[in-house]
Amino acid sequence: MVTLDGQSLTLEQMAAVARQGDEAELDAAAASRMRRSREVVERMAAGGEAVYAVNTGVGYLSDQRVEAAEIEQLQRNVVRSHACGVGEPLPGEVVRAMMLVRANVLAKGLSGIRPVVARRLCGLLNKGVTPVVPSRGSVGASGDLAPLAHMALVLMGEGEAEFDGRRMAGGEAMAGAEIDPIRLQAKEGISLVNGTQAMVACGGLALVDAEELTGIADAACAFSLDALRGTPRAFDARIHEARPHPGQLASARFMERLLAGSEIRDSHRTCRHVQDAYSLRCAPQVHGAVRDALAEMRRVFTIELNSATDNPLVFDDEILSGGNFHGQHLALAMDSAAIALTALAGISERRIDRLVNPMLSEGLPAFLAGHAGLESGYMMLQVTAASLVAELRVLASPASTGSITTSGNKEDFVSMGMTSALKLAEAVKLVRLVLAIELMTAARALEFLHPLKTSPMLEGLRAAVEGVCPRRTEDAPFSKSIEAVGEWLRGWRDWRGANWTGI
Repeated sequence: MVTLDGQSLTLEQMAAVARQGDEAELDAAAASRMRRSREVVERMAAGGEAVYAVNTGVGYLSDQRVEAAEIEQLQRNVVRSHACGVGEPLPGEVVRAMMLVRANVLAKGLSGIRPVVARRLCGLLNKGVTPVVPSRGSVGASGDLAPLAHMALVLMGEGEAEFDGRRMAGGEAMAGAEIDPIRLQAKEGISLVNGTQAMVACGGLALVDAEELTGIADAACAFSLDALRGTPRAFDARIHEARPHPGQLASARFMERLLAGSEIRDSHRTCRHVQDAYSLRCAPQVHGAVRDALAEMRRVFTIELNSATDNPLVFDDEILSGGNFHGQHLALAMDSAAIALTALAGISERRIDRLVNPMLSEGLPAFLAGHAGLESGYMMLQVTAASLVAELRVLASPASTGSITTSGNKEDFVSMGMTSALKLAEAVKLVRLVLAIELMTAARALEFLHPLKTSPMLEGLRAAVEGVCPRRTEDAPFSKSIEAVGEWLRGWRDWRGANWTGI
């Protein structure tokens, strides 16, 4: 059970609720804070002062007053009119993460809505009701209006949802889960749709996966280095302590430990080979820079998970309009992460080429074929990797620089953060496939160094990869094997924890 207090939610908890079905509940102290801020909203709604989105229109229409008798209709209209997303639905895990983070943000007690709204979001999560949310339509300010509106529709008993393995009307899903729809009151509609939670959910889950890719890349590099009979001298801690970027230190330390005890390394320790190509020798510097870029993204997202991002916000006896819904922090961090991951895949593809290219592969058979000429061996795997890297370079183009004015020029500079999030999620999938190809290719290369073995730790990895993609005795299609290894890598954290304890 994850208890939401608006202050302590973590990315790991978000992933557990989104992917593993962990349940959520509202903290009692948070509910008290919500009730206090709700009293302010109700007092303001009953008064004569104009308060944005409480008794006025929204966006360009914020100067239009709304009569007291029409306030509830205003909130329903806000949700319905903003539910204009298009495209394929977001994955269910992203929608679940979005609901959790939205409930947590409301739990801060600065939104001025009733605790029952946050509790009802938890109820959807716990009963397995997942709103159908189109993936396109958000410009990242005023937050993720369209995605959040599709979520809020289901709370009202409208829209569409997934429940019990089927897609159905939102009201039908609510009834099946025995959850009553919410009748939104003053400010509750705008508080549900105004925020950054779609980009936080999509980008945050991508970040959790991307962080695992850095360790996979380190392992793949160590694998390739031994297959190419390279030297791990470049991973010596003294080199990296002289330039102590945290990610660089971590990558060098990890690769050095992975290669400890390699028979292949011992077999050529006295050779004249001094240094390797950059894709091997500079891997700690490149992988480390990626690690540090992702660490910065984690810092930004950890703050955002527990930040009030709707508008207006309630402070003591005041309601203040501002712009915490603007996704620029997130958009810049996600664009940076996509660029970093492209570098991670790019250097991996260069190592793949060195493994198969007979001009670079240190005496390995051309394209790792058993019968070169008759067989093409692993030639086309490098081509596939090159294609994936080319696509990643497109995904690395920033969305955060692409503001387009909206809402009658009232919202004249937007973040495009949701586009950044969607690009990052796709980039993670492609990088995982590139690394799967490198692991498969390096495992094949090691066969030609038999009877010498790599390190005990890497032999364990080799056995695991070959368990998913068995050794080949002749040419055969690779597609399913690449996909299978990529899928296996989704469980990297569990495999590493079970097999490489202590590092």
